[in-house]
Amino acid sequence: METINISELVERLGSDEDAVRKMAVFKLQSAIGDPSFADVFIADGGLTRLRYLTLHTTGNTLAYSLTSFSRLLEVDMGWDYISQELVERVVELVVTHPLVNILRGAMSMLVAIVSHPQVSLSKASQQSAFGFRALKPAIAVYPQFLEMLVSRLSSADHALCTNALQLINSLIRDAMANDTDTEWPKFIKRLEDLGVTKAVYGLMQSAALQDLSQPLLDFQALTKVLRRKWRDVLVDLDKPEHRRALKGIHLASNPEKTAEDRESSEAGRKRHNPEKWRRLGFGSESPAWDFEDVGFLGMMDLSEYVKKNEDRFQKLLLEHSAQSPERRCPIAKASIAVTAILYEHFEVDKSDVEDAKGYLALESKSNIDKLFQPSILQWPKLHTSGLQAFLRLWKSTGAELEDFVKIVELVRILLEAVVGGAARTKSIQEVEDEIAEFDYQRLRELQMELIELTYEDTWGHHLRQVRDELNQEALQFMKEQRIRCLLQGSWFPISEASSAENGTAINGQLKRSSPSSYRYVRLSHNRRYLHYADFEAQSDGIPSLETLPNKIDLSLVSSVVSNVSATPDTNSSTSTLKILSQPSSSFTTITIHGYRTSSIASTTPTPALSHTHSHNRTLSSKPSLALTSTTAANTTTTASPPPTKRKETILLTLSPPSQTLASEWLDGLLMLLNQQPITAETTKLIKLVSDYGLKIRLLNVRFDDLMGARGEGRGGSSDDGGGEVPSREGLDEDYWYDIIGG
Repeated sequence: METINISELVERLGSDEDAVRKMAVFKLQSAIGDPSFADVFIADGGLTRLRYLTLHTTGNTLAYSLTSFSRLLEVDMGWDYISQELVERVVELVVTHPLVNILRGAMSMLVAIVSHPQVSLSKASQQSAFGFRALKPAIAVYPQFLEMLVSRLSSADHALCTNALQLINSLIRDAMANDTDTEWPKFIKRLEDLGVTKAVYGLMQSAALQDLSQPLLDFQALTKVLRRKWRDVLVDLDKPEHRRALKGIHLASNPEKTAEDRESSEAGRKRHNPEKWRRLGFGSESPAWDFEDVGFLGMMDLSEYVKKNEDRFQKLLLEHSAQSPERRCPIAKASIAVTAILYEHFEVDKSDVEDAKGYLALESKSNIDKLFQPSILQWPKLHTSGLQAFLRLWKSTGAELEDFVKIVELVRILLEAVVGGAARTKSIQEVEDEIAEFDYQRLRELQMELIELTYEDTWGHHLRQVRDELNQEALQFMKEQRIRCLLQGSWFPISEASSAENGTAINGQLKRSSPSSYRYVRLSHNRRYLHYADFEAQSDGIPSLETLPNKIDLSLVSSVVSNVSATPDTNSSTSTLKILSQPSSSFTTITIHGYRTSSIASTTPTPALSHTHSHNRTLSSKPSLALTSTTAANTTTTASPPPTKRKETILLTLSPPSQTLASEWLDGLLMLLNQQPITAETTKLIKLVSDYGLKIRLLNVRFDDLMGARGEGRGGSSDDGGGEVPSREGLDEDYWYDIIGG
């Protein structure tokens, strides 16, 4: 950058020619951000001329002057020249001027003025005040200032949107920090009425997120600060706005006047209804007590719900009046519970406005979406959806008052799943619809998963050991079950074309032929031989081993090959065989390979066996999955032939008509040969048995043991503050513990 003669530059700023002044202030805006340059510039009287240009020029000269002045304020210089006249001039530009480059500089100046730390009283008496109060006289002259400021958020110029949002953030922050408890809520309400939340919500979901990330994060953090500030305001019936809110809730319930009420009214006496607030779902006739945990925030949410759903609210109260007191849903307490859930979900207590900039710097562009929670800007709608979900769950589960805490936990899981899992660009309408249509069976599954995670966190090491033990037990259990299927025996179809290729090639595809005969295969009682025979038709009874002349010595089996897919069969059942109803392009085969000797079965294999082997090789070229397991000869059987005379061949080929039967026989043969099961169905059953075993063992773990392991002091003796475990005396097996105490 060329060296600038500051004295000459200051002289040019005072020129009578606009072109000279424009060029001078253009150079100034790029250099004045240097504190050393700014010191010399102010010492030479340049700030007086810059202030004059800001007050009286137009066009690009004005735009460059505003930018220069704002950059000077950013390096914390020039504050002595900020006057009410200058503030009013800048506010006027924001309201009336259409040029974007002028608006950018004007808003940057206002951001600096509003964000400037408050000065001492002695200095404030000599100079204009800073903060939001510095703008209030100018806003009184131009009351449309806030409206125009919010409208700039929809500008196509991202830099202008950024400056406008930064100014709004500064105004909100200063109002909450320095205004009285009655003034700042009115200011926030006015911004809400102007649509600032809706505009920022749209920006958060837009593609311009990267350019506006910092002010958007600031606004999100300020929203959390605002919720926390409202939560910290205790409900006090001595405050007029609190009384009005409660009165609005009561009147919206459409209270019915009894004959006694009318008589009291005519007599000029005000009769108190003993069920006035309990009827609405409060715990007592002092509703302020119920709002103790959520403060004025909870009252706002309930009031907003009642205001926008007055007819539904009255209908609910009318329905509940016809039910017993235990079955009535406490609507007010439910609303307070939903507020507390949202407060915890968005981690409002952990918000920190000043850390937003540093936190953003640590995140890469790919992870920036994770920082934004646009749903928090739609807090009232989320509260309404959560409360309606609470009421639906209460009704569908037939809950009573003692089940209140359990319904709260279900709603917590629901909101965590839907709101917590919502993408940044997901609209609030889609979130509301998902909450309303969420499958309650899935909700129950999520609850069980959370319980398992709780146990995992507490008993992780022990659970892993138990799972390993149970997995081995389940594996042995399934091994015995699969082998018992082999001991029982099964029928396998043999097609007419098996003598050729076990199928017919038509148009390049294999078409399964109808079976012309059946093969029955059964494992011997000593589990050493496979007996089988071919029949023209299936018999009603189970053929005995004596009627099965052919047999295979399992000690001579070398491998079992199959094209059974590892994909779970959703149509299969653990107890019923489902036969394939549609002919497929390829069908399941199980081929047993081994070594044939003179000691093996007396009969020679049918031609279908040898041709099945050929067909299996053809199938290997297809995209079906081939699963193979190889085992050594069983040491309990007779010795195998010498290696020089051993020749592997196909001993038997089976064609299971269903995936379930294929899983039983393939894994049964593998486990019989001391190999691991490989089909998805058997693996699923092993996991099922293991999981049920774990749940049964966890029934022996008491809830107070869990709390004690966490160090929460629960479940000890009554002296330690823990509840006593009720006695089981006088109870049959149909009993349960109320571990929540609701």
